[in-house]
Amino acid sequence: MSPVIGDDMEIMDVEATARRGRLKVVLGAAPGVGKTYEMLLAGKRRQKDGVDVVVGVVETHGRAETAALVDGLEIVPRRKVGHAGHELDEMDLDAILARRPQLVLVDELAHTNAPGSRHPKRWLDVEELLKAGIDVFTTVNIQHVESLNDVVARITRVRVRETVPDAVLDRADDIEIVDISPDDLIERLREGKVYVPAQAQRALNHYFSPGNLTALRELALRRTAQRVDEQLLDHMRSHAIRGPWAAGERVLVCVSEDPRCPSLIRYTKRLADQLHAPWTALYVETARSHSLSEDERDRIADCLRLAGELGGEQATVPGRGVVDEVLSFSTANNVTQIVIGKSDRPRWFEVMHGSVVHDLVRRAGPISVHVVAGEETGQKQKPVKAAAPVRPDPIRTYAGVTLAVGIALGAGKLIEPVVGLETIDLVFLMAVVSVAVTFGLVPSLVASLAASLCYNFFFLPPLYTFTIAAPANIAAFGFFLVIALVVSNLAAKVRSEVLIARNRARTTEALYSFSRKVSAAGTLDDLLWATAYQMASMLKLDVVVLLDEGGGLQLKSSYPPEDELDEADLGAAKWAFEARTPAGRGADTLPGAKRLFLPLRTGDKVPGVVGLTRTKPGPLLTPDGRRLLEALMDQAAIAVERFGLAHDMDAARLAAETERLRSSLLASLSHDLKTPLASILGAVTSLRQYNDLFDSKARDELAATIEEETERLSRFVANLLDMTRLDSGAIVVERAPVDVGEVIASALRRTERVLAGHRTQIDIQDGLPFLSADAVMLEQVLVNLLDNAAKYTPAGTLIAIQAKHDDAGMALRVIDEGPGIPDGEAEKIFEKFHRFQERDHRLAGTGLGLAICRGFVETLGGTINVENRADRSGAIFTVRFPASLFLPSVRGEAAE
Repeated sequence: MSPVIGDDMEIMDVEATARRGRLKVVLGAAPGVGKTYEMLLAGKRRQKDGVDVVVGVVETHGRAETAALVDGLEIVPRRKVGHAGHELDEMDLDAILARRPQLVLVDELAHTNAPGSRHPKRWLDVEELLKAGIDVFTTVNIQHVESLNDVVARITRVRVRETVPDAVLDRADDIEIVDISPDDLIERLREGKVYVPAQAQRALNHYFSPGNLTALRELALRRTAQRVDEQLLDHMRSHAIRGPWAAGERVLVCVSEDPRCPSLIRYTKRLADQLHAPWTALYVETARSHSLSEDERDRIADCLRLAGELGGEQATVPGRGVVDEVLSFSTANNVTQIVIGKSDRPRWFEVMHGSVVHDLVRRAGPISVHVVAGEETGQKQKPVKAAAPVRPDPIRTYAGVTLAVGIALGAGKLIEPVVGLETIDLVFLMAVVSVAVTFGLVPSLVASLAASLCYNFFFLPPLYTFTIAAPANIAAFGFFLVIALVVSNLAAKVRSEVLIARNRARTTEALYSFSRKVSAAGTLDDLLWATAYQMASMLKLDVVVLLDEGGGLQLKSSYPPEDELDEADLGAAKWAFEARTPAGRGADTLPGAKRLFLPLRTGDKVPGVVGLTRTKPGPLLTPDGRRLLEALMDQAAIAVERFGLAHDMDAARLAAETERLRSSLLASLSHDLKTPLASILGAVTSLRQYNDLFDSKARDELAATIEEETERLSRFVANLLDMTRLDSGAIVVERAPVDVGEVIASALRRTERVLAGHRTQIDIQDGLPFLSADAVMLEQVLVNLLDNAAKYTPAGTLIAIQAKHDDAGMALRVIDEGPGIPDGEAEKIFEKFHRFQERDHRLAGTGLGLAICRGFVETLGGTINVENRADRSGAIFTVRFPASLFLPSVRGEAAE
């Protein structure tokens, strides 16, 4: 029986592996809203239902109520990962896979794993768990969602580096939002339930302002609503449910060439704002669209652009009937309200051709239809003269018609003796279809008539007359004429739809290609080059791009490359930039310029202008080319604005960092430089005023105080000067053979007073090679390290200095018996003005010593790091120099 049981177990394992686990995401607007707490509560509920639940990783952050919920849940021990001299705790993915629980709780989905882990991101660990058939509950904050990263950065002025792709949230089976009001979250911060007090105060002053929290809260609610809306649409489509379901309002406005269309767009914007609903501007492109005038096409393009500027979506769909396509789009996208313009066509026209408005109202079903009269705003006169659109030559067109009918006539005469009269009409129908496909509707109608006459004149008796003798031939001729007209009309419609589809596909492909280049551009120069190249290649023009850099317009990119512009072009470019209207060649303003300049617009801003020209005289753009150019310029302007916002954010972050450094420097100056000056002033004043009252011992102590505080002040000033030299790049390395033992002895002499309360131990390996280094800089490094060790370790403890070498290089170590380095401080302590915050009192110093050590060591070609001792409490600072800096021959020559 055991083999059978084994087979069953194997089948069960295969089935479990084949099933993908379910993912539940607990989403919050900010840290501290209770995501982890809610995830643990959900896990506890599932455990009570008999589900096998384990904790993969949960961060309680010291919150007692959260830690209490972990009790009773099985915790998979985390694995230890060594990195930069520290042990980091990470979720043990392999242990969870081996344990194979039904549900695992994984906190902080956006977490970055330690180097050396199987996956760089925790969300990839979760993906592997889901593929193994294990359900996962996880948490994430809204600022970690990839698509919202830029938005959050603009709101909070802080760019989050750890992000989760939107696809992870889109694939989640459940998204639960945990929401509390900004006031409640701020109160939790003040009570210390989110961060420790010092961190909480900094958070309140910067990230956790009421405005920021409100904005993040809205983002979280909107992202969750978007996900719910997508789930509703998926459900309706998968179950073939016709919409709409009025779970949320969606508004659609029908766009046409009517001059009142802009007022419909604005009406829809107001309606959507009142309903707090998304809205879409839809244009249905039919065969009739191909016959619209250029002014009417411009009107449609302007209406769609207006919708985009007002915050609506834009959609263009091809179709044969407007009503069918509008209703199809509405039911597929759960539209609840449609806005359409009131028709002003006469009644007879509606009787003959039908009414889109009446048909839409009758067939809309549960969808509300708003029939709006609108107001005619008038078509704005285009400020740029357009080249005449390319039209087919009528002579060539009708010569082609004549040729096609002539060929059909000749072919009919050749095959008539073989096939008889009954097949000749098919030959003429082939000619009519070929004309319709090649030249369109009107030429095909002319071909139908010509083919009918030829068929009558050359093939129906009596021959060579337009008289038809037999009644049967009259019927044949009549049917032939009707069929020829119908076939030509249908073939012409198909041709028109093909041309529309081909043009749309070409334009869409070009815009998609440009959008990919824009999104892939890493720098502003790359973006501008892609913009100039794409416009030049698509429009067959020479293109220049000028941007405003504060002091005026500057030529930033061009294709073909241009070095400079003449005065007329610069004047036209400046006018286009300042007036926000086209200027230059073919425009109403400054038409004598060589180039036509158009402003790049992003809302209410104009970051620059685009210039166009070519050697051929005459207008530069056809109406179709102008519309394509406007689409390209809209994309380019948005991309330029994105780079501008990123630059502004970097500038704001730099200003904040500068302000922080300035405050730290002022605090150091006010405290750490004032203290020794006060001691010196007090000792000098005492000696001058009460010198006779002091014995020689007291006077020696006061003099020693003056000397000690002067040395201390000298060290502070020296550190400030050294950091200034490092920041300005004014450090000059004077390399020479350096005896490390002598440098250590000199550093100990300089720090004799500082180390007076400690025991010291020196361990220098025999045969230590000379280094090619700067002795003064290396000595200052050791002095700063010894001063730091004495400052942060108890009196009477041992401070050891080691110098050892091997084939890889030389290592200098300063080892103390202090409290060691707190978690997370190993890198921070080498930052300027960084001071430990855990102590009850502030130690003297500017916070520059270790930053100078790193700067000097890296300048000399070495590295410096710190780690805690493994045998006892204490820290080990290690300075390493590669073997390439050894000068082994020098010691030998010195020995001789």
